[in-house]
Parts: sequence; structure tokens; C-alpha cells
Amino acid sequence: MKKLLREPFVHFLLLGALLFLADALIAKRDARAPGKIVVTQGQIENLAAVHERTWRRSPTPEEMKGLIDSHVREEVLYREGVALGLDRDDQLIRRRVRQKMDLLVEEAQSLGEPSEPDLQAYLDTHRTRFAIEPRLSFRQVYLDPRREGRDLGREIPRLLAELKRAGDSDAAARAGDATQLEHQFEAAQMSDISRAFGTEFTSALATLSRGQWQGPVRSTYGIHFVLIRERIESQAPALAEVREAVRREWTRDRAVARSEEFYRRLLERYSVTIEHPKVAQVR
Repeated sequence: MKKLLREPFVHFLLLGALLFLADALIAKRDARAPGKIVVTQGQIENLAAVHERTWRRSPTPEEMKGLIDSHVREEVLYREGVALGLDRDDQLIRRRVRQKMDLLVEEAQSLGEPSEPDLQAYLDTHRTRFAIEPRLSFRQVYLDPRREGRDLGREIPRLLAELKRAGDSDAAARAGDATQLEHQFEAAQMSDISRAFGTEFTSALATLSRGQWQGPVRSTYGIHFVLIRERIESQAPALAEVREAVRREWTRDRAVARSEEFYRRLLERYSVTIEHPKVAQVR
């Protein structure tokens, strides 16, 4: 059988059979009333607009006729391809059709604008999602540990003593090494602090007491001395503070729920059988 399948004559016969089948299917469609293709004014305007965006000018009458002829040719070949079932096993086509169906479902399931009670109820249910994260006000002074000839064993206690004498004043900013980092931070969110200094620095801040210079505290840049001025704990926000974020999340969640509900109703029209592969027996 394997030798037979390799014969060119067999390949010729199979190809001929496929062509005969395709011709029969097309002839069967031709026996019915011809399909109707309508090129609307909107489609013509869209073709012209695409041409204008591409070529920076309006199409000539000849070019417009060519665009319309190409559109009709595409429609005819697409319909015949679908009639022959050429779209059934094409993953790219299936994915594109699914995406279009998802868009149609989203448009059909228009939610409108939520009311104030809707938003308040959503916020009450998802408090942690919209909680205002902890914030911190502090000063920092930088010490570069990579500076040539630096004796950190002497520099660290000397600088810490100098900062304690300066206290919570602008004079402390003149101590330490020059850096492009801000010296003073007001009500900075912990996530922003982590992005600026690294997670090790942020974790260390949680252990420091308020009102005095402490350190050294390590960051992604080097060594810092820190004075905590104020801690603002995490807060549950009022609706007025996070209305736009709540509205956005409410809309997204409702759209997902509506889409899933619509899909479930469609699924009820089908009987789904899943043929699981047999697991080979290990001897």
C-alpha cells in the first residue's frame, strides 16, 4: 500500500477526484438562483477613503472602478470558498470570525451608564481593589559606597551624627553625596517609592520610627539615611475619589458577565462531544 501511494499516477487520480468534487459542488450551486451581491454607497466611500489614506489623493474614475471590481471579486471568491468549506479547518479564519463575534456581542450587549447606587454597590463589594495605598513623607540623604578611597566604617557614623544635629531641616540636604534623587518626598505612594528606590529600601522604611535620622538603608543606588516625617495608612476611598476607576471596572466586569451569559445560551444549541486520546498502556 505504501508503495502504491508513492506512485505519481495515484496522485494524479486523487487530484482529479478532488477537482471533480469541487466542480460538482460549484455546479450544484450554479443550479440554484445566483447569489446577490450589493456594493453599497457606504462600501464605495470606504474603498475611496482607504485609497486616499494610502496614496494621499482621491482615486481616479478608472481606479475607483478597479477598486469596486476587486471588492466584488473578493466577495465572490470568499462566498464560493465558504460554500466549499475551505474556512472550516483554517485556524486563522476561525480566530478572526470569533473576534468579530465577540465585537458583535459587545455592541449588542450595550450596558449604558451605571447609576450612583450601582457604582456605590460595586465599590462596597470591591473595597480592597480601590483602596488608597499607604503613603509616606520622608527625607533622604545619599552616600555612594563605590566612591574611591571611602572608609564606610568611619563615614557612616560621622554622617549619621551630622544629620541628627541638623534634624528635620533643609540643612540636612547639603550632607551626603550629590544625587539626582529628590531629597524630600511628600505623601509618596509606597509603589512609587519602590519603583524609585527598590523593594529592599521600601521594606526597610516600614521598620523605621518617625522623627529622627536613621540608617544606613540600602537601595538599588547605594546607601541612604532616612528621616520619616509622616505615615498615612491605607484608606478605603469615598466614591467621589475613585468614581472614574469604579465606573471603568464596573463596565468591564458587566461586559464580561454579559458576554459569558450570551455564550452559555449559544452553547445550549449544541451537543458537545470531546474525544479524549487513549492513554497508552505501560507494560
